[in-house]
Amino acid sequence: MYSTDQLKHISIDIRKKIVEITHSAKGGHIGGSLSSVDILVALYFSIMRYDPSDPSRPDRDRFIMSKGHSVEGLYCVLARAGYFPEALLSEYGKFDTVFYGHPTLKVPGIEMPTGSLGHGLSIAVGMALGAKRDKATSRIFVLMGDGEQAEGSIWEAAMAASHYKLDNLVAIIDNNNLQISGHIDSVMRLSSLRQKYEAFGWNVAEIDGHDFHQLIEAFNTAPWRPGMPNLIIAHTIKGRGVSFMENSASWHHKVLTDEDFERAIDELDRSEKEAV
Repeated sequence: MYSTDQLKHISIDIRKKIVEITHSAKGGHIGGSLSSVDILVALYFSIMRYDPSDPSRPDRDRFIMSKGHSVEGLYCVLARAGYFPEALLSEYGKFDTVFYGHPTLKVPGIEMPTGSLGHGLSIAVGMALGAKRDKATSRIFVLMGDGEQAEGSIWEAAMAASHYKLDNLVAIIDNNNLQISGHIDSVMRLSSLRQKYEAFGWNVAEIDGHDFHQLIEAFNTAPWRPGMPNLIIAHTIKGRGVSFMENSASWHHKVLTDEDFERAIDELDRSEKEAV
């Protein structure tokens, strides 16, 4: 079990690796990857049950990256967790690589290919229902973006999760308020996501998605009420950890110049020293 201080250091290392591989590949969804790092680190290094030496272990917890375009962070976390050597991350975005810009089953630890936004929750509902029928103790975690909440399939899945009383399902929304076209409210106003999901029969918690204490408490205590699916609205900052990327829609997908790369790594190095 890692301490929260150790988790902070892992998150900084993961952010540096995201910056490195997207710079090397000359592309990538860096802003959303950086906003979701702490969620992924909390799950993989404090919460989830899995075995990198046996990725198909039947009693494992499952993680679905519904916001599949932010896969860079997940690849880096899977490498750190031991699913494959970290050196392989240098292949991201290169010709003939298995490290695509969206999750693929060719990468160990990936449970399901995703990318068409709005489908990850449906996949997770199916997995949670299967686990219930098998009387398995596995929990199913799915990370969604706030922008994809405008997809109709999200709400079909939300109804099904409540109908089938899937309390083994934990959905997380990376609520950074930005998508490629701009601010969420200007693209498609979502009003209160909490009220919407509660109306669909979900337990809902709102937390700081960069606070490990809050993340771990929320994950560890789910289900908060038996017989109901669980949603964590994690309030995050797009581009978290690199000041010139933070809260900027332009960094949803952007190529880092060599100068950008040096500035970003320098900032993250300083953050690592300050976290000691």
